[in-house]
Amino acid sequence: MITVSGLRGIVGESLDPLRAITYCNAYLSLLDRGAIVLTRDGRTTGPMLAQAISSGIAAAGFDVLNGDVAATPTTGVLVRQHQAAGGIQISASHNPPEYNGIKLFGPDGRVIPAGQGERVIEAYRAAPPSWLPYDRVGATTDLEDTIGHHLEQVLATVDVEAIRKKNYKVVLDSNHGAGSRLGQPLLSALGCRAEIIGSPPHGRFAHPPEPTQANLAGIADAARSAGADVVFCQDPDADRLAVIDEQGNYIGEEYTLAITADWALSQRPGPLVINCSSSRMSADIAERYDCPLHLSAVGEANVTDKMIEHAATFGGEGNGGPIDPRVGYVRDSFVGMAQILDAMAAHGQTVSQLVAGLPAYQIHKTTIPVDRAKVPELYQQLQSEFPEAATSSQDGLRLDWPDRWMLVRPSNTEPIVRAIAEAKTGDQAESLCETARQLANRLS
Repeated sequence: MITVSGLRGIVGESLDPLRAITYCNAYLSLLDRGAIVLTRDGRTTGPMLAQAISSGIAAAGFDVLNGDVAATPTTGVLVRQHQAAGGIQISASHNPPEYNGIKLFGPDGRVIPAGQGERVIEAYRAAPPSWLPYDRVGATTDLEDTIGHHLEQVLATVDVEAIRKKNYKVVLDSNHGAGSRLGQPLLSALGCRAEIIGSPPHGRFAHPPEPTQANLAGIADAARSAGADVVFCQDPDADRLAVIDEQGNYIGEEYTLAITADWALSQRPGPLVINCSSSRMSADIAERYDCPLHLSAVGEANVTDKMIEHAATFGGEGNGGPIDPRVGYVRDSFVGMAQILDAMAAHGQTVSQLVAGLPAYQIHKTTIPVDRAKVPELYQQLQSEFPEAATSSQDGLRLDWPDRWMLVRPSNTEPIVRAIAEAKTGDQAESLCETARQLANRLS
């Protein structure tokens, strides 16, 4: 699939080196000349695609700054650090190992916004790649230190000495993705007794890569045995973080944003931006500190656009992606880890105690197989089913009640429709999603 969010597909089927080169060349055609940071998330097909894309970048007349295996937020930092014209991250995020993909970064070090993503798609479809003659091809440089600047920026946002004094026992599950590259040095710098699970970034995942409760059941068991104060679980490109508490309970990705947002606004009150599918916990947290809340459409670029527009103190998405503009306008699991430890140290509380101090909601997420052409009809059916709900069409269809909400929208990266509901009880949230599923089934 090629969308404004990037390219993603199954290697050897819908994604091959030629398609990857062509897509990247379309992006380069929109840029001024300069260097391009090229990184990958550790998947087994990453080296093959990186070699092909690197050749394509050079053939288009751009220099290549090869960062090899690096987390997606690190890519954004590297683009700014080296004043590059842009960046390309080879990653399929949380998709299974047969997938790979491409994320594009602008010179400001953030994932390109939807408007530019549309122009890339237009350029991709409009004409074949164009190449420069032999005397104008770009050069390739291997970057020696890809994590140092990112590490410094994350550490600058927390009280390092206060965390070091706690000597926390931390388990980090990088699942053989890119996360351990910076995760291990970060935890060491914070004085943690760290146990790293899945540290070699070879992409042969020990469990399904999306950091959900079902996929992390084995990690939770290991955490109980290790007596950890906290367990951090990353997706393969380390822009998302799930949390397991000191009792081995899966806290999940929504709480990553809630804990970090609560800590950020308590220290630096200001505007908070979340997407329209993130938990209402963040809205209550913004109200707690008398801070304005702004909802964006789903998608990291939409969140960061609105963060910049409103000069937000903090932001993120409920899929475990906090965004601290002091580090960069990219979802960042390392920001999440450092700032959760900072909140624990400052309050003298465990993770479970931090969670207990947050508003309590239950969220349910599911996928619905419905033909995209029938999605508008599904929206009409939902509005007829729930005439008392307030509606918003900023991104898909959102239905709001005083004590619950549901969002139904097509995925930007997969041929599915996602239904997300939140209420005071899990049964209420699940019931909303089930109603959406039943209505969709009638359309098939």
